[in-house]
Amino acid sequence: MNRRLLAVVLAALVLVPAADAARVHVRIEGKTRTIFGATAPTLDAGNALGALDSASLAGEFYYHVQTTAFGPYIDQVGRYAAAGETGWVFKVNGKSPPVGADQVRLQDGDEVLWYWAQFGVAGGPRTLMLERAGAGQTNCYRVYSLDDNGVRAAATGAVLHVGSRRTVPTQGATQATVGCVGKHQGLLVRATLGGAVRSNALP
Repeated sequence: MNRRLLAVVLAALVLVPAADAARVHVRIEGKTRTIFGATAPTLDAGNALGALDSASLAGEFYYHVQTTAFGPYIDQVGRYAAAGETGWVFKVNGKSPPVGADQVRLQDGDEVLWYWAQFGVAGGPRTLMLERAGAGQTNCYRVYSLDDNGVRAAATGAVLHVGSRRTVPTQGATQATVGCVGKHQGLLVRATLGGAVRSNALP
């Protein structure tokens, strides 16, 4: 069996849905736009690599797995290939696992985020997470900034987007930035911040 065929077989073995596949939320954030799942829809996957594969089937986008001595490596999603200090990484429930995507076993309700990242001296970019604010705050949202360990911090300077409208949130008393966007029936809200991976979208 030649190397290329072996790589295909190995990748297929990793991606075959297992009987114990979980129902997980999946989102893929590209360099300039969301590739799949702005609202993080639910898909079946046994591990984080399988989550990417399920998303690619549902969203009909291309990705490539390179087989390395350390295991499967995602070297391209959509149009952007990994090169130099850029590449594709993932988080599960806001944290970057210390193992490969094929080794991360998922459980029902887990949130899997794959994203394009540019690495620098301080490592990769922070990711944003958007939540609805507490009771009594209609049309208000909290924006968190998460590091690789899933530690939250206020996303100071973040901007909320509703269609073509932009709202700059105010600093809250907690580790979040809070903003209210007013009525926005049928439109999704999401957050951006320079140097960070854009947030999930919420109605």
